[in-house]
Amino acid sequence: MPRNRKDFLVIGLGRFGESVARGLVERGHEVLAIDLDENIVRELSPIVTHAIQADATDESALESIGAGNFDVAIVAIGDDVHANTLVTLMLKELGVPCVISKSKSKVHGKILKKVGADRVVFPEWDMGSRLANSLLTSNVQDYLELAPNYSIMEIKAKNKWVGQTLAELNFRARFGVNVVAIMRNSDINPSPIAEDEISEGDILVVIGHNDDLEKMEEK
Repeated sequence: MPRNRKDFLVIGLGRFGESVARGLVERGHEVLAIDLDENIVRELSPIVTHAIQADATDESALESIGAGNFDVAIVAIGDDVHANTLVTLMLKELGVPCVISKSKSKVHGKILKKVGADRVVFPEWDMGSRLANSLLTSNVQDYLELAPNYSIMEIKAKNKWVGQTLAELNFRARFGVNVVAIMRNSDINPSPIAEDEISEGDILVVIGHNDDLEKMEEK
């Protein structure tokens, strides 16, 4: 089970929204999924914690489900840019701490940011399963699946790593993962060596089996 369990609200159950919802449930989180299409809701109902057929553009409907009580809301409404933007705005006004909205374009993304979206994703580049992983921890900056069970992860250096070298941290022996790059401000070290020391704010680019990456992030 995740260390910091969160409650997620997923609005819009197309391919992207369904992928996010499934990924979060698989990782042990509570998910309330909403869509206008009753058939889609019925299909996903056995998989997520709760699934509701509702019009998310109706503020009273959002209030009735307690949208403001969720830790994170993902607005995955498809082609209706107006609905997507309106729901993002209403969720922020209802007090959702983190609203992540699917965008159709760069321009739409700018609008979503203007109305309060904390994060904008472009499904052409952000697969739902990748987003599900990155949502679960504040340390993980990005997450990319390379092959089944193997991924690259960008992880912010933890305080206890600062001041130690890669040799001292010995991630390969401890977790079976390899640090393939270190990002520091606008610079990147693409070939770190054992003597390289970790500084505060560094981002480590790590490759390994998903189970090993998870263990590294938890320790």
